[in-house]
Amino acid sequence: MSGNVHIRVAGKTWPAVGGRPRQPVLGEINLDIKEGSFVVLTGPSGCGKSTLLNIVAGLDRDYSGSVNFDRADPALTYVFQSPRLLPWRTVYENISLALPENDPRLARIPELLERVGLSEAADVYPERLSLGMQRRASLARGFVCDPDVLLMDEPFVSLDDPTATGLRRLLMDLWRRRPTTVLFVTHDRNEAVALGTRILCMGGTPATVVSDTAVTLERDRRADREAVLVEQRRIFG
Repeated sequence: MSGNVHIRVAGKTWPAVGGRPRQPVLGEINLDIKEGSFVVLTGPSGCGKSTLLNIVAGLDRDYSGSVNFDRADPALTYVFQSPRLLPWRTVYENISLALPENDPRLARIPELLERVGLSEAADVYPERLSLGMQRRASLARGFVCDPDVLLMDEPFVSLDDPTATGLRRLLMDLWRRRPTTVLFVTHDRNEAVALGTRILCMGGTPATVVSDTAVTLERDRRADREAVLVEQRRIFG
C-alpha cells in the first residue's frame, strides 16, 4: 500500500456564466501528503476546500496542475456530506456495492457492521435509519475497500453534538485499526483538532494554503475540551 499524495495545483477557475467573467477559485497549491496521515482542510465556507478534494478525487479535471500518487492505481474512497445510500438496497447491500462480486473483502462486512453498531440493521433499508445511522453505514462503506486514500467532505455536518462526537470516535477507531491516508474537509475548528495529525488552513481569493500546522496534542487528550481549545488557539491564533 502507498497512500502518499503529491498535489500540484497551479490554478482553478470557474467558467464564465450568464455574462459574468471567469472566477478564480484556487491559486497555487503545492502539497505532499504522507501515507497514513490524517490531514484536515479547513477555512471559510466557499473558499475551495471541497473543490480541492474533488480535484484529488479526479472528479474535477478542469484545472491547471497535477495530482500524483506513489502507487500507479491507488484505491480512493470518497465519503460525502450526504451518506448517498441507495434507497432500494439494504445497509449490507449498500456496503457490498463498493466491492466486486466474490471479492474476499465481502467477508469483512459483518465485522465492520458490528464495529459501527449496525449489525441489527444489516437488512434494513436507509429510509428506516436516522441520519447518524446512515452516516455510520457510509463510514463502513468507506473502509470496506481498504482504500489507500480516504477523502471525506464534512461527513458529520448538521448532526447534533453527541451524535457527531460519537461518529468522530468511531472514525478514529476505524482509522487506528487501518491507518489509511485521510483528507478531511471541515469548517469546525474543534473537529479539526480532535481528528487531525496536520491541519491545512485555506483562505484568500483565489484560495491557497495559508498555514500548514502539525497537531501536537496527544490522542488520549483530545476528548478533553479545554486541551482541544488550547491547541486550537495555538494553531489558529
